[in-house]
Amino acid sequence: MTITPPALSVFETLESEVRSYCRGWPAVFDRAQGARLTDEDGHSYLDFFAGAGSLNYGHNNPVLKRALIDYIERDGITHGLDMATTAKRAFLETFQNVILRPRDLPYKVMFPGPTGTNAVESALKLARKVKGRESVVSFTNAFHGMSLGSLAVTGNAFKRAGAGIPLVHGTPMPFDNYFDGQVPDFLWFERLLEDQGSGLNKPAAVIVETVQGEGGINVARAEWLRALQDLCHRQDMLLIVDDIQMGCGRTGGFFSFEEAGITPDIVTLSKSISGYGLPMSLCLFKPELDIWEPGEHNGTFRGNNPAFVTAAAALQAYWADGQMEKQTLARGEQIEQTLLAICAEEPTAHFRGRGLVWGMEFEDPARASAVCARAFRLGLLLETSGPQSEVVKLLPPLTITPEELDEGLRTLARSVRETA
Repeated sequence: MTITPPALSVFETLESEVRSYCRGWPAVFDRAQGARLTDEDGHSYLDFFAGAGSLNYGHNNPVLKRALIDYIERDGITHGLDMATTAKRAFLETFQNVILRPRDLPYKVMFPGPTGTNAVESALKLARKVKGRESVVSFTNAFHGMSLGSLAVTGNAFKRAGAGIPLVHGTPMPFDNYFDGQVPDFLWFERLLEDQGSGLNKPAAVIVETVQGEGGINVARAEWLRALQDLCHRQDMLLIVDDIQMGCGRTGGFFSFEEAGITPDIVTLSKSISGYGLPMSLCLFKPELDIWEPGEHNGTFRGNNPAFVTAAAALQAYWADGQMEKQTLARGEQIEQTLLAICAEEPTAHFRGRGLVWGMEFEDPARASAVCARAFRLGLLLETSGPQSEVVKLLPPLTITPEELDEGLRTLARSVRETA
């Protein structure tokens, strides 16, 4: 299949130049179901993007769609701020019974607003309020959002520059394997903390992604995460895990930190927590940290009740029996074997990942964009990540079938060969 780009006149003349994904995928999309999108000309695309991780259960998942339609047809509450509603109660009870209690996680649940950066901002604000300190430590190549507080703990220079003002009260530290194993873990960080002459203000918290998605699919080892938690405990700092893209089953377990056996003080969730792509985010924290005054942090759209409905349906359908984690790990092995074969034929490529998030890095950064462009022409949606867009990022829906996954991987292999 060869796809001819359509005329995009209204988008090009009226919409802001800030648009990005549409530049790599010049199509006008019209319908979507499962792991496939269809454009207005009838061309079908296999989706290895999944709404940047917001569609872990695929497009228009029939189970979630039925629950949503039923709720709308009975005139259920749509907009509820932080009022008590039947939809919110159903979600909270399901989240507690299906996710929190089986994992022995004691978290309180906060609804900070519709987006991931809303969750991060609330986490940073709470950590600073609890500890009475301003500084927060983040890591090289981190991405935590586009609002000013989140940008201050984001590593990407291009995104930081968009703020237009100095970004303060954030301190970067090396992520796992930043020095290719040549420097012991946290040597620099701990030395700064203990040296009264280092100039590092005592941090309130450390924020980390267990797998850096936008940063290039950099996977933190379980032992590194455990050592980070120990460091935070010793130094009286809160540990925040940003699970916005890697949570909700993306790496296997519902939370990406489960494999490491850690219990963060604060966790942020968004993207696929609603299950259907509806805006929703959560900030989870240990009960002793819940020192908010009523209304001290709020937001108009923190009560998206249709999202509560689809979120509860997703948890009941996919997380009550433990099968989703097994399926995701099996699909991950399928991807790993294919990437192993591709990289055996392509010496300039290297891969890494967990569960159903993988990245293929090329020594020539421009190659990754070329692979994604060729894949689009062949009917496969892929994006790049990393500070130089040097990584081809694989993020298919968790519900993708083995056959669809194999089809997409064959297209990826062809795209790599044809751009050599």
